[in-house]
Order: sequence, then structure tokens, then C-alpha cells
Amino acid sequence: MAATTPSELEHKAKEAFFDDDFALAAALYTQAIAAGAPAAALYADRAQAYIKMGDFAAAAADAARAAELDPAMPRAHLRRAHACVKLEQYDAARAAVEAGAALAPNDARFAQLMKEIDSKAPKPMETDASPAAAATPVPATAPAEKPKYRHDYYNSAAEVVVTVFAKGVAPEHVAVEFGEQLLSVSVEVPGEVPYHLQPRLFGKIIPDKCRFTVLSTKIEVRLAKAEPGTTWTSLEFTDKPRFIAAAPPSGSSPAAAGGARRPSYPSSKGRKDWDKIEAEVKKAEKDEKLDGDAAANRFFQDIFSNADEDMRRAMTKSFQESNGTVLSTNWKDVGSKKIEPSPPEGMDLRKWEY
Repeated sequence: MAATTPSELEHKAKEAFFDDDFALAAALYTQAIAAGAPAAALYADRAQAYIKMGDFAAAAADAARAAELDPAMPRAHLRRAHACVKLEQYDAARAAVEAGAALAPNDARFAQLMKEIDSKAPKPMETDASPAAAATPVPATAPAEKPKYRHDYYNSAAEVVVTVFAKGVAPEHVAVEFGEQLLSVSVEVPGEVPYHLQPRLFGKIIPDKCRFTVLSTKIEVRLAKAEPGTTWTSLEFTDKPRFIAAAPPSGSSPAAAGGARRPSYPSSKGRKDWDKIEAEVKKAEKDEKLDGDAAANRFFQDIFSNADEDMRRAMTKSFQESNGTVLSTNWKDVGSKKIEPSPPEGMDLRKWEY
């Protein structure tokens, strides 16, 4: 059997990362690094896995190695800066941000990190107390930029369709990856601000069944739901996800669409005729097909409700005095005598002591 190639190991590591299995991803990146020539991308990606695991020292070392192998890789500097901030190594973090921002001046993440460093780093002591120095304004940190493209989504019974409204983008500049509950959409056009959409999804998906299309006016991503027949109330994960039943696919039963249909509630669009509903319920109860004791009870209830006063007296007296073994509707027959118990043939009447 042929040995697994570094590229195959890298692909498996990315799958593990998007499935939130960061320890496995780091282990696979380690195997990929050992199996081939040193690659900056592998060190940078393993650094990201270490960051997710909370091992910031290892992440900083890997990111520094990636920047050493490829000084022009912005994400190597970004991940080193992030790890150094967590380690409270603010001078190293600031240097990494400055190096990365020089390579990708329009990437708002560097500005955000610099703002975080400025808020956390110890303030340097004043070395020039001259009025001119005190009057010199400090440049404000550039505000985080809005996403370059707008995105939206909608539900079908089996899919969630995400649309990124990126007009005129060539397919080779688009990268889309799927995880069990993660989506990554990246648009990197040379000379333009990079775009990244990386939400943790509201529900789980089936990565192998997901697909995307790059059109002239948009990028359309189709996410195959792991739970068909439910509606996502948002695209991104929330602490308390609430699924709403959706209509099952055409030609399928409610059970095939994920179980029985959930109850729905009256809306303000129309008023309910509750008198009509009550009448329909009563009619359904009357028409209900019963058998056994339930059928017998319904039969006697119908007789009693339609009987006159003498018939009701006869039924009550005969039933009580016979311990439930005789039921008569003839008051003339039972009114002047005590009704003795008469159990069915083959059965004995027993008296219980209380």
C-alpha cells in the first residue's frame, strides 16, 4: 500500500480542523511536515490548530517558523501576533502586526489586533515632557472595515443556500471549505481587500454533499442539512438553537422528513371560528369507532342520554342492585322488586369485604 503523501495528510488535517477536532488536525499537520520538505503553509496552519487548542507557545513558535520560511505570508504574522498577545508578549505581537500589515494593508484584522495590543500593553514612560510633545496628537487606530461583500441565506427542506453577492469574481480567486458545523468562504483578488466569511453554523451539515457555484453576480453555496425538514432561524450558531419544522420535500411523508410535523400556532392573519371547531370535535368524538368495553360504555351512555325518566330509574336501580350484572329499562318490571345479581354463564359472583 502506497504511503500517504504530504498533500493527502494536509487535506485530512483541514477536514479535521473544520470538524473542530483540533488535536487531530495538529497531529496530521505534524505528519505532513515530517513527510516532506518544510512548508510555511503547514506550519502556519498547525499554528492555527494550536491556537484553537489554547497552546499559544507552540502556536507562536510555528507561526515564527512559517514567517521565517515565507516572510511574505500575511497569515503567518497574523497568527504569531495573536499567539503573542495571549502570551502577553506585546513587543513581539506588535512587531508581527506591523510586518503583516505592511504585506496586507487592507486586512482589518491587523488593525483590530493592534488596537487590542494598545489596550493591553503596559504604557511606556514619558521621555519627552515638552509642551510640543504633549500637544502632538496621537493617530487614532483605524476602525474595523465593513465586509467587502454582503451575504444572505435561505432555507429549503434539505438545504441552506448561502449567497455572497460578489460581482465579477473569477472562480480561481474563490475558496470554499466545509466542516461538520463550519463554513469558510474566502475571496482573495490580487490587489484588493481579501474577503472572509467563516461562521460556525446554526446546525450540522453533511460536508460531502455540500457544493458551491461561482456566478457572474454572486457565489452560491448549498449546505446539505444533517437534519432535513428543519428550518434554521439564523445562519450562525446560537447558545440555544431552535429548529422550526419545515414542509417535507414533495412526495415524502412527514416521517421521512424527520418525524411528525411540529404543532403550529394561530397567526394574526385570520380569526378562528372556535364554535365551529368545537362542533367538529364533538362530531368526531361521536363518529369515533370504538370496540370492547369502550364500545359497550358508549352504547349504554347513548341509551341513558335518550331515555325518559322511568327508563333512567330502571337502568340505575337494576344496575346498582345487581352489582352491575343486570341492566333493565322497564320500570314496571324492576320498580316493585329487588333485582338479584345474575352473573354471566360460567362466572361466579363474589362479594368483597371493605
